[in-house]
Amino acid sequence: MIGMLTTSKFARVTVAVVFGLSLFASAQAANPAAGAPAAAPPPDSPSAAASAAAKATGTKVGTINIEQAIFTSNEGRKDFEALSKKFEPKQTELKGLADEIDSLKKQLSAQQDKLNDESRDKLVKQIESKQKSFDRATQDAQEDFQGQQGEIGNKILTKMAPLIVKYSTDNGYGMILDTSQQWPRGPVIWYGPAVDITQPIVEAYNTQSGVPAPPAGSAAQKPAAKPAAKPPASPPPKQ
Repeated sequence: MIGMLTTSKFARVTVAVVFGLSLFASAQAANPAAGAPAAAPPPDSPSAAASAAAKATGTKVGTINIEQAIFTSNEGRKDFEALSKKFEPKQTELKGLADEIDSLKKQLSAQQDKLNDESRDKLVKQIESKQKSFDRATQDAQEDFQGQQGEIGNKILTKMAPLIVKYSTDNGYGMILDTSQQWPRGPVIWYGPAVDITQPIVEAYNTQSGVPAPPAGSAAQKPAAKPAAKPPASPPPKQ
């Protein structure tokens, strides 16, 4: 019922805002100077970017599906399943409102030839009022869900970023491209599984986080990207 945040939008928001900045910051934090650590520059500063780039001495090009890495990690699956359950009462509420609107529209369609103008107009206004309430409630729920989903993704990615940097550096990668978006929306036209580091990163993150795998048969590994259900359109006005 709630129009869940689509994975493509999640990738645009998360990767653009967090991925580049977190990698720069984590690369520098992973190699502090001897003695008391100096205050690190902001993650989006030129010096942080230069520090990360300077450590990329490898020549291989790899890929990672950031979206998949987040959603399929044990922590991601656990947190997103909890978020989905949290919103189940709201989805039930919205479904009840949608069913009520649908019932009124069916009533109007079945009785429009028997109703006088005043009764018909009253029913039409009732439907319109409930439809507006439904649309407003759906939008509010959508925005709330998207915000909390983004917070979970950003939290996980911030902790995952140093692992990506370390794995890439240790294995001779000089560049990692995100494949969350398929071409032409994303930068990668084609790649083979041999260059993809998604699974090793997920495994390393699961080990680091210590979060056990969800039990078999638990909720899907990624929040559903369902469109918000809307009641059928109202019948045309009586001529």
